[in-house]
Amino acid sequence: MRQIPIAPLLLGLAGLIPFVWGAATYLSEPLSQWGAATLGARFIGPYVQLFYGSVILSFMSGVLWGFATKAEGAQAATGYVLSVIPALWAFFMTGGGPTAAGTNLIFGFLGLLILDYAFSSWGLTPRWWMALRVMLTSVVVACLAIGVFL
Repeated sequence: MRQIPIAPLLLGLAGLIPFVWGAATYLSEPLSQWGAATLGARFIGPYVQLFYGSVILSFMSGVLWGFATKAEGAQAATGYVLSVIPALWAFFMTGGGPTAAGTNLIFGFLGLLILDYAFSSWGLTPRWWMALRVMLTSVVVACLAIGVFL
């Protein structure tokens, strides 16, 4: 595994907090009640996960767009087209209730991982990119699965 620089690692791990918090409040009624009373209902359970998940998929579209700027010609055009998919996925696929939205976010993050791999294989990402993305995606999918399957 290539060593992930400390800043991206810490920021990536911090970005997991809403997913982990949402899963924890889904699993613990007392924590959910405390969170709702303290932070508001929007910041517990599937609500925080679904909203934040949509934001992160959109953010990752921007990251991929940035990687596409390193390419040229047809590969750049392909990169730009692929880079907008996560944001469009989040926009079109997160309605229909928490179970459907959560399921679609799981597929969105798994699809994003495939796009990450493509950009990495084209040499457009840092060498450590896939190590970070696999770790973060694993936690995100596990947290979203709690809301979908439990």
